[in-house]
Amino acid sequence: MIGKFRVGTGWKMNHTLAMARDYAGTLAAAERPEEIDLFVLPPATALAEVARLLAGSGVRVGAQNAHWAEKGAWTGEISMTMVADVGASLVALGHSERRAHFAETDLDVNRKVRAALDHGLTPLVCVGETADEKRLGVAVATNVRQARMALAGLTHAEAARVWLAYEPVWAIGEGGVPATPEDAQPIHRAIKQAVVDLVGIEPPVLYGGSVNPQNARALAVVPEVDGLFVGRSAWTAPGLLEIARLAVEARADAGA
Repeated sequence: MIGKFRVGTGWKMNHTLAMARDYAGTLAAAERPEEIDLFVLPPATALAEVARLLAGSGVRVGAQNAHWAEKGAWTGEISMTMVADVGASLVALGHSERRAHFAETDLDVNRKVRAALDHGLTPLVCVGETADEKRLGVAVATNVRQARMALAGLTHAEAARVWLAYEPVWAIGEGGVPATPEDAQPIHRAIKQAVVDLVGIEPPVLYGGSVNPQNARALAVVPEVDGLFVGRSAWTAPGLLEIARLAVEARADAGA
């Protein structure tokens, strides 16, 4: 089930506990658009506190990563049990920075998806091609492979609980070049079709990669885009709320 349009952010390795409290407090007190499913992914050091401050607000809180193992000798990792234990309901998996810098494979992502589902969490699976893969014309193939690997072996009911995010690697980060709606639409369409072919259900697919107030409206009205996974433009609560407001306005104007 696609559900509401989703707008959220992962803070990456940013924000102290005090900054996280300020962000969560501001978000909890703010008037939030009912048409949007908001979420935030703080660092692990602030996860419990942000989940506590946003409990009952309707804003989802999640982890930026977690291990597939229940427990054990995995120094520096946190488990899905730990994520759920502090009140989080969402976990991002397979981000390109995890794949590039921490050697995460498609198989690792699949294991984590299964573990997240086993612990009642919503997996937010990130997929995306590099600049070289785009240049060589294999962007669609790369995203389809990553999506199919992430959901391989899931039942229809399990797959219905998974979100995906198309995050082209070339669009992420300080030097990233935002994808245009024309860039994003065919990739989103291909990801959705691949999952339909695999498990018989169309998943929500968010777009992430240099989303900002200048392009949020155009991206929010692409028919295949079911949400926006925002980076630095939403690292303040007012920034996240502004992107959400722009998305609501654009979709209302477009009759979405």
